[in-house]
Amino acid sequence: MTLPVICMTFAVIKTGGKQYKVAANDVLKIEKLDAEAGSIVTFDQVLMVGDEVGAPLVEGALVAAELLETKKQKTVIIFKKNRRHNYRRRNGHRQLLSTVRITEILTGGAKPSVKAAGVATSSESVSEAAPAKKAPKAAAAPAAEKAEAPAKKPAKKAEPKAAATDDTAAEKPAKKAPAKKAAPKADKE
Repeated sequence: MTLPVICMTFAVIKTGGKQYKVAANDVLKIEKLDAEAGSIVTFDQVLMVGDEVGAPLVEGALVAAELLETKKQKTVIIFKKNRRHNYRRRNGHRQLLSTVRITEILTGGAKPSVKAAGVATSSESVSEAAPAKKAPKAAAAPAAEKAEAPAKKPAKKAEPKAAATDDTAAEKPAKKAPAKKAAPKADKE
């Protein structure tokens, strides 16, 4: 009796100076990527796909992944000590890591599927639409502030100055500095 061959497609990718063996739906923590959460990222440095080994990269291979989040990992303590020299240095480091979920492993120059691309376009449209909506408000707000600001600022400045001059003028005679005492003369002998 022969068992059916289950071919689990996997790939070996290189990112952030490290190599990772990945399969579909794997969740990885890798070096920080410059992308927003929810966007689709692609890794084109594929070293191996299944039984096919690249020299050094596999031609036309691509791995698509969804970026879940980017955050700092736990603190790593760096402690240096030289015994008998009173030398101790303590430092901490928190590396930025991106968490990604592998969506597809593609070969033959294929592009990410509609499902993966749909997520990318929806996140891009949301990210583009939000700044577009915020920009008019931001542009309108400074214009409104400029119109209101000159009227408010001189009134506020005028009142405190007048109050300050009245208070200081009234307080100055009351706060006279005490007269200096003469220093005792040294006896001549």
